[in-house]
Amino acid sequence: MREIVTILFDDFETLDVFGPIEILGRLKEYFDPQFYSLAGGTITSSHKVPIVTRPISELQESSYILFIPGGIGTRKLVKDEAFIQVLSTLAGKAEFILTVCTGSGLFAKTGLLSGKRATSNKKAFAWVRSLQQDVNWVQKARWTVDGNIYTSAGVSAGMDMTLQFVADILGYNVAKQQSIEIEYDWKETPSWDPFADLYE
Repeated sequence: MREIVTILFDDFETLDVFGPIEILGRLKEYFDPQFYSLAGGTITSSHKVPIVTRPISELQESSYILFIPGGIGTRKLVKDEAFIQVLSTLAGKAEFILTVCTGSGLFAKTGLLSGKRATSNKKAFAWVRSLQQDVNWVQKARWTVDGNIYTSAGVSAGMDMTLQFVADILGYNVAKQQSIEIEYDWKETPSWDPFADLYE
């Protein structure tokens, strides 16, 4: 079983987290979603959804899947050197790294995305790109995969990326069945991205 180390912070985007967690959390024999924050305690999304988190210091696993959502809270965190250092350390031990929306901007600040393909929320794309210009930012992409790093566009795109991740790990049929069970129209092609054109 793989632990999903979900890093939360105040004003995270609610669906960034709970869309992918809905998918991963249903596969209980394979994934164990856990919620962490820097100091632990209650973290509140931008929609005022409170989540009780564990402090990062309690993380015991030596290998895990690191999951970084986005949201308005990333605007402040990209300047928080202590947070970025913790994120860098966590990423260095992760088997896979998944980011949604502007979570890729946070991850990019660690320097571990440099030279790799990545995408982000299209409305915030220019801002994210400005954070780390040596990343191969792909504007027209629902999600990207580069090695063990998965990044997605905004909000609901995280679900498409997560289904692709499940397909890569457990097989296409498992991912497709999950999309059917949650009645979600999985966009299976990463280049499907009509939203990029809105913000060019």
